[in-house]
Amino acid sequence: MSDVSSVNNNASIFNQINAANSSSTQQTSQSDSDMFMELLIAQLQNQDPTSPTDTDQFMSQVTEMSMVESLVNMETAIGDLSNSLLSSQNALQASSMVGQNVFVESDSAMVSAGQDTIDGVVELPASATQVRVQVFDQNDTLVGTVELGQQAAGDLEYSFDSSQLPAGEYRVVAQAEIGGELQQLDNFISHPVESVTLGQNGVGMTVNTALGGASMNDIKQIAA
Repeated sequence: MSDVSSVNNNASIFNQINAANSSSTQQTSQSDSDMFMELLIAQLQNQDPTSPTDTDQFMSQVTEMSMVESLVNMETAIGDLSNSLLSSQNALQASSMVGQNVFVESDSAMVSAGQDTIDGVVELPASATQVRVQVFDQNDTLVGTVELGQQAAGDLEYSFDSSQLPAGEYRVVAQAEIGGELQQLDNFISHPVESVTLGQNGVGMTVNTALGGASMNDIKQIAA
């Protein structure tokens, strides 16, 4: 197995924060603009006819307000561009994942015709005197075991020879003897990516395999 990366995608959270900030900025801009115009009109209506507002001062106020509006509009445009780039980046990432293998926490493995191995990764919370992976068919009959022996704590990769198994779905159970007790381990099994579903505005992805969909947060590793 060729480990590529561990995945922890929090893009959807940052997108929600940016959307909230953008909405707040637009509302504030509109409110400030309305308030400025109301004050300006009131100033003109209540000025002393014998001593009207200085023209230079009046134009300076209008110019300052125009500059503020321009800056707010620029900020909004940059925010829209950022969201567009993020959406395009996620779409590109999604297209590149199709055909690769992802390790998703599961006790099920789908064996297709000609598939040589069932590959997986188990999380070992502490050193174990014995680690084993057992594979059961749909009748809950044990069809094979991978003995991994004594292992230190950490992520442990395994590969089960499935070349002689009929195509179909199998149950994979990983266990370890830790401190004299037999414990079941968290098991991440490799599945080929068939397609990827993008979330709203391209943010957030669901990876679809033969056994169903999984979010990027549920994927432990991506392998070629």
